[in-house]
Order: sequence, then structure tokens, then C-alpha cells
Amino acid sequence: MDDREVRARIGRVESLLDAIADDAAASEALGAVVELYGEALARVVAGADPVEDELVSHLLLLHGLHPEDVETRVLRALEEVRPYLRSHGGGVELLEIEDGVARLRLEGTCDGCPSSSATMRLAIEEAVLKAAPELSGVDAEGVAEEAPPPLLQLGAVTRPAAPPSNGSWSIVGGLPQLGSGGTVVRKVEGEDVLFARVSGTPYAYRGPCPACSASLEGAELADGELACSGCGRRYDLRRAGRCLDVPSLSLEPVPLLESEAGLLKVAVA
Repeated sequence: MDDREVRARIGRVESLLDAIADDAAASEALGAVVELYGEALARVVAGADPVEDELVSHLLLLHGLHPEDVETRVLRALEEVRPYLRSHGGGVELLEIEDGVARLRLEGTCDGCPSSSATMRLAIEEAVLKAAPELSGVDAEGVAEEAPPPLLQLGAVTRPAAPPSNGSWSIVGGLPQLGSGGTVVRKVEGEDVLFARVSGTPYAYRGPCPACSASLEGAELADGELACSGCGRRYDLRRAGRCLDVPSLSLEPVPLLESEAGLLKVAVA
């Protein structure tokens, strides 16, 4: 677009602004958009990384100007969700992106895992479609390495028109208490959620203890095993929260995502 075309566009914008001058709602909406773009420009001038800065990245995606291609962004998104899949003994691989659909292969099993496939699907879709909103859907196939059934069968999952009502994400924050290998219980959407970090991987489980109904606050963590302070029952956080003392018991995993900045968010619904 040359300078003459730019001047013509500016003139048209000014005419449109005059037309909505008496429309309070339209003027407010336009002002909000201008503020948003102004903030993004300020961040760019200040040296923001267009990949790392969420606002700048979103606007670049909106205009087809993002510096990373869709495959790179999907791979980055899958790295975010891998810790949660590992807590179920599984993994994920990108097969291809074709006709606007990301095809994935989910590997491993979730033997003994009480968390439903719906919550795992939520975690994967959220990460992939946030990173690549131009995709129309996600198609994943599960590969069972041994019985029982595969980790997850998504089938052809098309992107919903609106966020699912049973799967909103809640931002928890950085939780620096986990850096030294400790645990912390936080109230999220009215429910107690235990957070822990084992070998650098974050985990989230719903409380209380399924054996004695005691709070998991103060539970001791050693080598990935969580010991309830109430009854002493031990749970393996790296294997979907299985109880090492009573095989029929298990903690309930909560879908968790960690951003590159170290911020955690969970879906407790």
C-alpha cells in the first residue's frame, strides 16, 4: 500500500467515525480496540518478543503476520500440555497439519487414571487452538502399547464456536513455593487443589485424601510420592496419583497447563 492509498484509507476512516459519533456503544468499542492496538505498539517499541508477548502474538496472528508458522506453534503448544499427559503415563506426537486440521497421535496408557477423556481433550484442544486459532479442528488417534485401552481417543474434534461450558481455565500463578520441591493447596473455583513439582514437572490433583478425607495441606512429598498427613497413605504423583498402599484408591488429576513464563492454570470444572 503506497502513501496515496494510505491517505485514502485514513479519509474513509474519518468519514466512518463521523457516522458513528452519536453511537455511544460503537464509539466505546472503537476506543477499546484503539487502546488495545496502542498497547501492542508500545510493547513492540519497548522491544517485546512477538512470540513471547501474548497480546502482540495474538494481533499478529489476527493479521497473518506471526513470525512462526502454524506447525512451529502447534509443536510449542504440545510441549505445554506434555506434563499433564505424562502424569497419565502418555505422550503426544504431531503427525501432520492438513486442510486446517492438526492430526495428532497419543501414545501410552492411563491405567488406573480416574480423570475422564473429556478433561484431557480440553487440555489438548485449549493449547493447540490457542496457539493456532486459524486451525478448524484437532484430530487425534490413540495408540495402545498394552492393555487397557489407549490414553485417549479424540476422534475428529472440531473447534467449538464458544468455549465449552464445562471446561473453563483458571489462572493460578507462578507458585514459587514449588521451586524447592514443596507442595501447596490452593482454593480454585471453590475446590481444594494440590499443586506439586516433581523433577521440574508440575502436577495438580483434586483434594482431599480419598482414603481418609483429610486435607492434603501439609502432605509430605519425597521422590514423587505424596504421603497424606492424616492417614499416611502414599500416592505416586508421576503415575496419575495412584495409591501405593491401596490399589483401588487414587488421587484425581486436574488438567494443568504451564506457560513459558512459568504461570500455571487449571481446569477444575
